[in-house]
Amino acid sequence: MRAMVQTDFGGPEAVFLQNVPEPVCGPRDVVVEVAYCGLNRLDLMQLKGPGLIPGFRLPHVPGMDFAGTVVATGSAVGSVVPGDRVIADPTQGCGSCPRCAVGDRAYCVRPRILGGNAPGALAEYVLASAESVVQVPESLPLDAAVTLPTAFATAWHAVHTVGSLAAGETLVVHAGASAVSLAAIALAKRAGASVVALAGSEAKRAAARAAGADLVLPNQDPDSVKTVSVFTDGAGADLVLDHVGTDTWRTSLDCLGIRGRLLLMGNTSGDQVTFSLQEVFHRGLKLLGTGGYSSADFVAATSACFADGLRLPTAARFPLEDLADAWDVLAARDTIGKVVIEP
Repeated sequence: MRAMVQTDFGGPEAVFLQNVPEPVCGPRDVVVEVAYCGLNRLDLMQLKGPGLIPGFRLPHVPGMDFAGTVVATGSAVGSVVPGDRVIADPTQGCGSCPRCAVGDRAYCVRPRILGGNAPGALAEYVLASAESVVQVPESLPLDAAVTLPTAFATAWHAVHTVGSLAAGETLVVHAGASAVSLAAIALAKRAGASVVALAGSEAKRAAARAAGADLVLPNQDPDSVKTVSVFTDGAGADLVLDHVGTDTWRTSLDCLGIRGRLLLMGNTSGDQVTFSLQEVFHRGLKLLGTGGYSSADFVAATSACFADGLRLPTAARFPLEDLADAWDVLAARDTIGKVVIEP
């Protein structure tokens, strides 16, 4: 089969289109013919060097998110059959450790992550565990389904499982046009919450509005804290989702109301901050690290998307052989939605 294979570290020039053997099913596996693969920033980061995911080795086939059709199943698989249209949780897990036993594959002691330390979906076929795949309704096109897995599962885990966002509360989201932020906005509105989003360009602010944000502000708006206070009638935000880090830390804290929750889920601008412990305990604030989503989060998120028609926009689409161009688009950070590859 054709696959994009990373043979070295550096940049897109270290990845080549090659012919490699097709995957073979184990008893609890499925082989999926890939219709679409959605790119993630992890794909770019692993081009530069190892260390992000334990067990990463060269040569490597990238690609975490995919949508496609089952073409083969293992002898112990009864949940899907050839011909079923599926997406998958790229975090596979070992299936036997204590964390996997409770559905927490993100902290598996022997993690197997498609496109992370196991062959991914930038190929004609990909091997996945049967328990990780979810059937896609016939009403949902596969090019829409491929936008769901990582972004919506991550957002569901943050907004619901960790953040416990409730109807009537207010969520503030930084980097409001990123894939995870757009998913978080959609899920928050679905839950009956109000959303304030901050985004850089007018196009990104328009995307946040289209996702459902009630109020959209420019990134680093010096009046954002005051504006959030006015929007909430002086109460402040109940929940802030911050995957930017150093640059937005102070704004995140200042936007929170009494007993507010700050979700820390990334650090694209840096990971060093200073703050007063006294401020945190006097205001009753909660600082929450999101960590990785669970298998239950993945199922809940995709089920919500299927039921309510939630999806991300597709920013650009490329054939497999033009992967380098696709990575350039992703690296520019000007995209809104998913960059999608068609093998």
